[in-house]
Amino acid sequence: MRTETLTPPDMIIRNVRVVTPDAVLPSTAVVVSQGIICDIATSPVSIHGTIDIEGENNLLLPGFIDIHSDVIENAIQPRPGGQFPIDIALHELDKQLVACGVATIFHCLCFLDNDEKPAFRNAEMTDFLVHHLHRQRADFRARTHVHARYEISNTEGFVHVERLINERLIHFFSLMDHTPGQGQFSDLHHFRAYYAKARGLSAEHVDRLIEQRLEASGRIDWEGIAHLTRICQENNIQVASHDDDSPDKVAAVSRLGATISEFPVNLEAAQAARRHGMFISLGSPNVLRGASLTDNLSGQEAIKAELGDILCSDYAPMSLLHAALKLYHEDILSLPQAIRMISLNAARAAGIDNLTGSIEIGKSADMVMVDDRTGVADVLRTFVEGREVYTAGR
Repeated sequence: MRTETLTPPDMIIRNVRVVTPDAVLPSTAVVVSQGIICDIATSPVSIHGTIDIEGENNLLLPGFIDIHSDVIENAIQPRPGGQFPIDIALHELDKQLVACGVATIFHCLCFLDNDEKPAFRNAEMTDFLVHHLHRQRADFRARTHVHARYEISNTEGFVHVERLINERLIHFFSLMDHTPGQGQFSDLHHFRAYYAKARGLSAEHVDRLIEQRLEASGRIDWEGIAHLTRICQENNIQVASHDDDSPDKVAAVSRLGATISEFPVNLEAAQAARRHGMFISLGSPNVLRGASLTDNLSGQEAIKAELGDILCSDYAPMSLLHAALKLYHEDILSLPQAIRMISLNAARAAGIDNLTGSIEIGKSADMVMVDDRTGVADVLRTFVEGREVYTAGR
């Protein structure tokens, strides 16, 4: 666990292949003092009391930064009605994240607007979880932030979100629109299939949900949405848009202040996001699997077209490393380019690249040691702020 009052030990990690933003440095050592990277060299001198780690020619990568992860919901309630105690669920999830190399996590908490949401997606429960995460933050191994996902037709959650933003309890904000017939669910068949399987709803229930959401889409408070994005900007909170499906949608969210396009559903939307100077984030499960679950834009095809900057785990933290390495092994990107998609580019989009996101002198010692010489790459050690927070049994 992280203990903010204790100074992390000084250490040297030797004989690793260090992946910097632009190169892979062979047989290199990284020196850490008080949790900060202070030297990257071939043969640093040991100082008395310094922890000396032999890297055995493994890769040393920057700690992964995941700006969009919904996995917190499944950790709390893995099956309908089967909710675990929140303290235990978050504690165990934190352990899983660092074992996957995630040093910085932005947990997605959703503010929806209909009666079919899970119990922890209503405004009151989400508000409770935000405060709960903040109370536990100092005890988590991963650096933990809150990503508030706001359904644009939501009216009941507006006051909650506005207050959380002003209290600086939200670190990232995204706009989403789950109206059937557009965005992620442009094909109503996918909408019906998803809600029948994920929520266990009958066909009649899904029909009522479609009707409710179409009705709600006609009463969106655009002035209220603009107010929320404006106060996000005033508080240096980055704004994203979710499942953009057209150039017009991208232009509209860009005017609202969105600087990240999350999971654009087609090439036209991704191209528009690029024209507007937005970061483009894609799902690492999509890249690893080779396709979208709902037949939307392929992450690999977007990256080949230079329309991808960031990989997000979405629902599978383990996919970050393997998706990035797949892009490298299939000669789609160089290794530094692929690793930037799960580290530095995400840090830049979230506005934390002055602190973390790359192995560079002066930055936090957030690092992941990876054995990539076997059939499946393996996270061996994870460091956050110079503290070893995960070690694999070998």
